[in-house]
Amino acid sequence: MPPKTVKSRQQAREPSYASNTLAMFTDKENRGVVTAIGLFAVGVAFLHSSWSEILLPA
Repeated sequence: MPPKTVKSRQQAREPSYASNTLAMFTDKENRGVVTAIGLFAVGVAFLHSSWSEILLPA
């Protein structure tokens, strides 16, 4: 009599959307793009804030 095969109840799950997104942001290939978008967002936030008045000539 052949040995019984054991079937696993857990199937290999596909990574979640959040896990895929985090992996994409932390990937070494995308570091330049993520840095550029981050610096752009910081610049826009700075220019939109009251701190942008320091750029005006006195």
